[in-house]
Amino acid sequence: MSKPPHASSTQQVPEHGDVPRHVAIIMDGNGRWAKRQHLPRIAGHRRGVESVRAAVAACAERGVQYLTLFAFSSENWRRPAEEVALLMQLFTMALSSEVDKLHRNGVRLKVVGDLARFEPKIRNLIEQGERLTAENKRLTLTIAANYGGRWDILQATNRLLRENPALVEIREEQLAPHLAMSYAPEPDLFIRTGGEQRISNFLLWQLAYSELYFTERLWPDFDAAALDEAIVSYRTRERRFGRTSEQLAQSRRAEVA
Repeated sequence: MSKPPHASSTQQVPEHGDVPRHVAIIMDGNGRWAKRQHLPRIAGHRRGVESVRAAVAACAERGVQYLTLFAFSSENWRRPAEEVALLMQLFTMALSSEVDKLHRNGVRLKVVGDLARFEPKIRNLIEQGERLTAENKRLTLTIAANYGGRWDILQATNRLLRENPALVEIREEQLAPHLAMSYAPEPDLFIRTGGEQRISNFLLWQLAYSELYFTERLWPDFDAAALDEAIVSYRTRERRFGRTSEQLAQSRRAEVA
C-alpha cells in the first residue's frame, strides 16, 4: 500500500510558511446575499460562481498550491427540491464552461465526495475534467460535492477493510491513503464566509491542525482582498503542532545560526 505523499500533522510537523499551501473554504451566504438584493436564491448561487473564479485566480497568483471548496454537502440534499435541482443545473453548467479555462491556466481539477448520487451527465463531466487537467501543476482545485467528513472516514475505513479483511486494529498510516483527499496536504487555512462559526462536517480528519478563519462577509462578496485579509490573519498564528512557544523560538534561532 502506498503512503500518503504529505505529512500527517498528528504524526510529524508538516512544512508550512507565510503562504498557506492549502486553503479550504466553506462558501456560505449565497442565499442571504440574494435575499438582501431582493433576488431569488439561485441568483446568489450564480454570483457565487463568480467568486469561485476570483478565488481560483487569487490563490494561483499568491502561490497557494491547493484550494478546496465545499460546494455541496451530503446534508444539502435536505434543501427544497427546487433549489437542489437548480444547484445541479448550475454545477453542470460550471463543469461544462469552466474546465477549459482551468486547463488553460494550469489548474488541476479534482472532485471528491459520494458521486454515485449524481446524474450520469455530471459524473461524465467530472471524469472528463479530471482527465483533461490531470497533469496541471500550478494549482489543484478540489470541489467537495455530496461530501461529508464522516462519510470520508467511513468510506476510507471500509475500503481498507475490504483490502485487508483480517485487520483487527487500524493505524493512521493505513487509513490515510484511502481518504478522499490523500493526494493533498492537510489544509493550512480554513475559511468560512457568511458569519457562521462551525465546520459543518467538512474535512473532519484533515482539519486537525488547520488555522480557522471566520468572516461575516458573504461568499458572493468574497474577493482577492478578502482572501488577503484571511492570509494576513493566518500569518499572525503561531503554528505549534503540539509544541511550546519556547521550542519554536529555539528552532528559529537554530535556523538562523
